[in-house]
Amino acid sequence: MSERTILVWFRNDLRVQDNEILLEATRKADKVLPVYCFDPHYFHADDDNRAVKTGSIRAQFLLESVADLRQNLRNLGGELLIVHGHPADVIPQLAEQYQVNEVYHHREVAIEETAISEQVEAALWKMKLNLKHFIGHTLYHKEDLPFPIKDIPDSFNTFKKKVERDSDVRPCIVTPDSIVTPLIADAGELPTLEQLGLTQPVQDARASYSFKGGETAAQEQIEQFFLAYGSTSMGKGNKNILSSKLSPWLSFGCISPRQVYWEIMKHEHGNNHPLMLELLWRDYFRFMFKKYSRTFFDPEGFKGAAPELADNQEELFDKWKTGTTGEPFIDASMHELNATGFIGNASRQALSYYLVKNLKVDWTRGAKWFEEKLIDYSPASNWGNWAYIAGVGNDPRENRYFNPKSLAELDPKGEYVKLWLTEEKVT
Repeated sequence: MSERTILVWFRNDLRVQDNEILLEATRKADKVLPVYCFDPHYFHADDDNRAVKTGSIRAQFLLESVADLRQNLRNLGGELLIVHGHPADVIPQLAEQYQVNEVYHHREVAIEETAISEQVEAALWKMKLNLKHFIGHTLYHKEDLPFPIKDIPDSFNTFKKKVERDSDVRPCIVTPDSIVTPLIADAGELPTLEQLGLTQPVQDARASYSFKGGETAAQEQIEQFFLAYGSTSMGKGNKNILSSKLSPWLSFGCISPRQVYWEIMKHEHGNNHPLMLELLWRDYFRFMFKKYSRTFFDPEGFKGAAPELADNQEELFDKWKTGTTGEPFIDASMHELNATGFIGNASRQALSYYLVKNLKVDWTRGAKWFEEKLIDYSPASNWGNWAYIAGVGNDPRENRYFNPKSLAELDPKGEYVKLWLTEEKVT
């Protein structure tokens, strides 16, 4: 009887812990071929040439995450095959070369990602091979929801109440004890940023934080967060605003939402922990993408009417993206985003509202700018949030307006504005 080989196609699930496709492959096959494919689709400008899909800061985080995944697989006795090209071309070629019996991957929800999966699936089908889909990006498994995807409430609060009442979070998947890979003559090298068509990002000295990609760094971050959160020296008010900054690792799947949830439970914080709200919003937007699909990328969203637009779109958008609107908190927030790839939720909301409500610029242009710049970009969360703010997505409250005078309340002492409107400092 011949050996059975399963190819595990990693995408936004760059971890060995709580990874169902990896564990299932080790249980169902004699040999496992882990693969990461650098797809050129994500490293070029979009069709209207206004922004690239992946900026240098997020690309650097990705490279670090893939390198860490390779090391963690090696620690289990395996190897990560790094390849370059369109997955629909590369995956079938590898399947033939290594005599693969089946391909595993985690299902995505955004239209571009699902289209890539469909292309791979069609190419494999011609070879009479199966692409098996798994669900591993959400806190709640879709089969455990109290309603089918088509009936998910358009109100987040309704979704939250029903899910917390009627659904349970599954336990984490155990990590494989070992991985046996086929004989790999050349496992491939990580590309450089220059090979991806990008430049090396600079470290801005004004940033009070830094991010390093990978599962190892993600585990360190969550340990540090709960250590700080549980500190007796912190007041309750501070705990409520303490940011975990886990979103970059969650976006790349270096850590799973379930792992974060069970850490919350381990520390006996329960469902009232502020992180729970973030995890639920992530789930909600992913499930809503399953429900409404491509309409989240249309200016009119799924409400059928796009927001009012100003005449001078190019001029206003350029001022916004360069942080030269003249509104101090808005400009400071954009300077931080452009310099670091990360801003807090208050800054994200302020930037989005200001672009849509005050400047009356097409919201999809802002979403594309965030797509390029954010280190923690994920399609569902980014486009879902922008549609929400533009009033064409999941927001039951109509005619929401962001008052720029309230910006002063976000930075009452002016320290944030003073820091990020000073001349750029790099190290």
